[in-house]
Amino acid sequence: MTSIKSICSCAAFAIGVGSSAAAWAEAEVGQGAWTHEVTYTADVAGVVSGGTTHAGRALDNLDVIVDGDLDKLVGWRGATVHGYLLNNSGGAPNDLAGTLQGVDNIEVARPRARLYELWVQQSFAGGRGSVLAGLYDLNSEFYSTEASGLLLAPPFGIGSEFASTGPNGPSIFPSTALAVRAKVTGGKGAYAQAAVLNAHAGTVGDPDGPSTEFDNGALLIGEAGIGDSWRVAVGAWAYTERQSDLRDLDVHGEPALSRARGGYLLAEYPFVDGGETGRSVRGFARLGFSDGDTTPFGSGWQTGVLVERVFASRPDSAFSIGLEQGRLSSKQRANTLDAGVAPAHAESSMEITYSDKVAPRVSLQPDLQFIRRAGGDRDARTVVVAALRLTINLF
Repeated sequence: MTSIKSICSCAAFAIGVGSSAAAWAEAEVGQGAWTHEVTYTADVAGVVSGGTTHAGRALDNLDVIVDGDLDKLVGWRGATVHGYLLNNSGGAPNDLAGTLQGVDNIEVARPRARLYELWVQQSFAGGRGSVLAGLYDLNSEFYSTEASGLLLAPPFGIGSEFASTGPNGPSIFPSTALAVRAKVTGGKGAYAQAAVLNAHAGTVGDPDGPSTEFDNGALLIGEAGIGDSWRVAVGAWAYTERQSDLRDLDVHGEPALSRARGGYLLAEYPFVDGGETGRSVRGFARLGFSDGDTTPFGSGWQTGVLVERVFASRPDSAFSIGLEQGRLSSKQRANTLDAGVAPAHAESSMEITYSDKVAPRVSLQPDLQFIRRAGGDRDARTVVVAALRLTINLF
């Protein structure tokens, strides 16, 4: 299964147009034409109970992000450019845990460097609307909740019933696809957005590189919501071409082709708003569903809370707890039974985590996860995963 998650982004973008232009651009950097961010994340995660082996794995993630104001650079009013370079290395802790949904949102199947995002965005109507085109992570704007961002388990980034679709997964971490996205905003935080993306995700750094032919059709997604400090949103997605069925075969003995589609609901609410200096408590809830023919998950939900400034004397302290469940489709359960394993109706987990700065640019985050019926095995022991995340904001 494709790794899920969705977690933070990183990019690098460079333009070279001759020595004189380079010198001009360098002067513009000081005037705010470019902004950048470089973040290094290192995890140690291991199984301490249940699973296949009681052991740990180390893995890391480097994000390099550059954003440019094209108005200041070349006089292109209302336009911005965004680049994101991603590098992942290390082991795979989920091989030890044996879950269907994953346990670490920086784990990848193929450790390597990638050009993760590269897009240009044009705003219009006084900034109330925008159009974006290029390599794009749909989870940066669709099916995402800020209050779940501290949690490490991939389902809290994007629902498993959507993340496990497509020929190579949808356009999310770690591989994006060419896309066009349009968005409009209104009063009271109202917004509507839609995107058309290549159904086959792949970018520079992947074995086959970026896919430009749309041989597998397109992924269509739309979302609309409302709310300022709080938010309620609804979304829907579908692939234009049929996808391989999990179980059914055609007359030639090959996987039959079925419609891949689904939708989701999400909400965020600030229970306590501490302002700039006080404690804040924010909750989230999400519910997703899919066809259940082309993905192992027929539906799923996630909920939890994020507490920021846990201790008044430590402004960067944060605590989060989350609960989630990925409900397995009937076809996935039938496949599990065929493999000689008693099928469970769902794989579920609870995660508890705390993060705090230990130096001006350095944060530590211990994390604990409890996964029930890992791998969709009804008789599996509860898996306990302990992790420690180190984050360094280099620039």
